[in-house]
Amino acid sequence: MKALVNRIIPFSSVDGPGNRTVIFFQGCNMNCTYCHNPETRKHCRHCGICIDHCPSKALTWDSNGRVNYNPDICTQCDTCIRVCPYDSTPKAMEMTPEEVYQKIKKQIPFIRGITVSGGECMLEPEFIKSLFLYAKKDGLSTLIDSNGSIPFSQFPELMEVTDGVMLDIKVMNDQEHKRVTGISNQEILRNAVFLAQKGKLQETRTVIVPELYKVTENITLLGECLLPLQKVAKFQVKLIAYRPEGVRKEYVDYKVPDKEYMERLEEYLSHQGIENIMIIK
Repeated sequence: MKALVNRIIPFSSVDGPGNRTVIFFQGCNMNCTYCHNPETRKHCRHCGICIDHCPSKALTWDSNGRVNYNPDICTQCDTCIRVCPYDSTPKAMEMTPEEVYQKIKKQIPFIRGITVSGGECMLEPEFIKSLFLYAKKDGLSTLIDSNGSIPFSQFPELMEVTDGVMLDIKVMNDQEHKRVTGISNQEILRNAVFLAQKGKLQETRTVIVPELYKVTENITLLGECLLPLQKVAKFQVKLIAYRPEGVRKEYVDYKVPDKEYMERLEEYLSHQGIENIMIIK
């Protein structure tokens, strides 16, 4: 069993409770206009455009006509990512769950758990289950950061070894969601209910982009959706201010919401009865 891994961050304090190792998978089934990790969306086409641009010569052709990546001489300048026209990276590596966990084990004395992200990690559910089984044997907590497009109810064995899911609810209005991401939000909303009922909903995440969709209307709908779920489960509600860093150049000009704007949205949710709200500015 192998999956394409974009990168592994040994220590993170923003991807779940405590210090965590985060595994980013390559590949996503959405096309969010404000995506902050567009280089994780697609698999490398091995077109070779990046090879001539690599200042450290860490990219070369292999004997099969594919781009070969040498991490030992890479300076992590990310030039290859910036010049790639296909929302990909030549640095993603095919790995087995065992190989990924060998890298995680180096951090075990210093981390509370692991988080899988992407891209969209739930495109690799069996891989995640295998990885989480290793983590559980060593007493690590396990979290999934997901766009919610894959039905969690279809993977009961994975849910047994998953401590929680951080679920993106990008836009509540389905038509606006299709325009912003390319797909419907109906499976995401079903997942929110399922995860809350199973006690697996760690948090919901909504990125606020005022010029992209009707924010106030969608925040009201978000509150109506989450209020009954908070009656059966305790989870955090994150409102995340859009930032242009990392997004594709055609989307960098969206307005960045200021502190006052974000605090008004927090008030709207609070007045609806939503608890445990966090603003990320």
